[in-house]
Amino acid sequence: MRKRKNKNNVDDKAEIDLTPMLDVVFIMLIFFIVTASFLNESTIPLNQPDVSPHSITDKPSSLVINIDATDQVKIENRRVDIRSIRALVSQFLAENPGASTLIRAHEQASTEKYVAVANQIRQVSGSQYLLVTYRE
Repeated sequence: MRKRKNKNNVDDKAEIDLTPMLDVVFIMLIFFIVTASFLNESTIPLNQPDVSPHSITDKPSSLVINIDATDQVKIENRRVDIRSIRALVSQFLAENPGASTLIRAHEQASTEKYVAVANQIRQVSGSQYLLVTYRE
């Protein structure tokens, strides 16, 4: 007997069943997770300074220059002009060799004011500074 081809029937296409392959992949994944050795990473120990009251000296180790939200520059709660910062930093570093300068700027302080203060500090030979921002 002859098979008749029916034009209304759609030819069935061969499909690959991926279920066994997925089973094998998951079994391999579980095998590698179970057999993996997890290492405890060693860290570098930190040498933290002693913060006892006896270690605090009478002289300040850094000069703090505050820039508030209204762009006012203050040193030791005293308002100063930007042009006098270079002289004040020079005087402080002469009295306290090895001391540093800290610029404490409010988040809303303008960048121009910070740059102006930093430029005055940079003009002092060998002077380094650190910027710290704060919120109220």
